[in-house]
Amino acid sequence: MEIFTGSAVALITPFDETGAIDWPAFDALLTFHLENQTDALVITGTTGEVSTLTDEEQINLIKRAVEVVEGKIPIIAGTGINDTRHTIELSIKAQAVGVDALLLVTPYYNKANHQGMLLHFTKIADAVSIPIILYHVPGRTGATLTVEQVVELAQHPNIVAIKDATGDLAYTKALANQVDLEQFSIYSGNDDLIYDILDLGGKGVISVLANVLPQETHQICQSYFEGDTEISHQLQNDYATLINSLFAEVNPIPVKYMMHLMGYNQNAYRLPLWEPSEQVKKELESLLPVVKHYQKGE
Repeated sequence: MEIFTGSAVALITPFDETGAIDWPAFDALLTFHLENQTDALVITGTTGEVSTLTDEEQINLIKRAVEVVEGKIPIIAGTGINDTRHTIELSIKAQAVGVDALLLVTPYYNKANHQGMLLHFTKIADAVSIPIILYHVPGRTGATLTVEQVVELAQHPNIVAIKDATGDLAYTKALANQVDLEQFSIYSGNDDLIYDILDLGGKGVISVLANVLPQETHQICQSYFEGDTEISHQLQNDYATLINSLFAEVNPIPVKYMMHLMGYNQNAYRLPLWEPSEQVKKELESLLPVVKHYQKGE
């Protein structure tokens, strides 16, 4: 049940000046990725400001993506929250509108003990019939999935992958050594570690960078898979400055501002997120010519 290999974009959600979803901009973003070698789409994830969306908005975004993409690439929906029952409801609705897979973040704030964490994901996996990617990002959630828990959860036929956003390569290596990488995929959740996780047996990345440079993020992965590891590593290094700037403030603030500079969305967020500081704006503005340079293949 491998969902994708390569680069999945963690797509932003564009808003208009009133704070409503900007549907024409959303459609244009989907088309942009279909035309630029993105391998999969992650809708309503962290980068999509899912925590500020209503259930109706969330499902409508997923449904719209399914309609526009028409099966050309996989669509993965972020439906995980810190309430198991509510997550099950959202996941069933997402499956009903035709999504290909689910991305489920670890329960945040209330967290869980060892057994509660296992039961949370198992109950959700039992309730759907599409593949699930675990999302481990302890820096944002304050919740940890141990290697042992992941190994146990990987025995469930619907739990087929993890987005590893720990930034801890020792954790990734331990996980890669204990799961069957033919049956369970590891995706990087950190744009600065795409090459490193591929080198540990990873299948790709769920990427913020891919919002800005979809072809180039795809190429980091594709070069590696084709055996051009030196090129893959060089590309990773080439984009390091841009990657750092896209995380100069909490994601997705910088990437939404950069996409605004590129003409894809308004400079609009939902509180408590707000536009970047003047310093970060200037930093991103200075990199716009660099982005255009990369896009031209120069």
